[in-house]
Amino acid sequence: MTYKLIAFDFDGTLADSLECFLQAVDVASRKHGFRPLEGDLLEQARSSSAHNIMRLLGVPLWKVPAITVDVRRLMHERIAQVSLFPNVANTLNALALRGISLAVATSNGEDVVRTILGPAVCERIGHFSCGISMFGKTRKLRALISSAGVRPDEALYVGDEIRDAQAASDAGMAFRGVAWGYTAAAALQLHCATPLLARPQDLLDLGRT
Repeated sequence: MTYKLIAFDFDGTLADSLECFLQAVDVASRKHGFRPLEGDLLEQARSSSAHNIMRLLGVPLWKVPAITVDVRRLMHERIAQVSLFPNVANTLNALALRGISLAVATSNGEDVVRTILGPAVCERIGHFSCGISMFGKTRKLRALISSAGVRPDEALYVGDEIRDAQAASDAGMAFRGVAWGYTAAAALQLHCATPLLARPQDLLDLGRT
């Protein structure tokens, strides 16, 4: 299948930001009074859905928006620590040269996304949907599909979390999980109909037989 639109999650999919995220969550845990994400709890979280992670940390849903704002701010302060995964820039460039529309759909802020991607890569991205709430990706993915002028079956979402897979399914689009992200590969694979991508450049093989 050759897709007309490929949308990407950002953290853990395009950007190697797990360590930065963990540092931010550690600071936020002390401010907001939830369990620190470390040791065995981190391993459990990396195999869990977003709802289960909130339960593991002892975070009530009403606190999620405020914690999310703080984590984004703290990650922004540590932006110099974050870089793209190897071969991401080259892969996005190659996909764009094939005439595929590219998008980013992420909970992170657009300023952070643009800074880490850099001007050359940003020129390849036709749609930025940033600052998405933790459980708001389905609606944003549907809006991306509509704004790109494609059918849901012509669109693909690439991500590293269980909620990414669920949001793509609910939006009627295909999903490919990545093996290098926040969620443990074995746990994410259970929610994917196709094998996880082992490297960003594996996307270039889509549609080839």
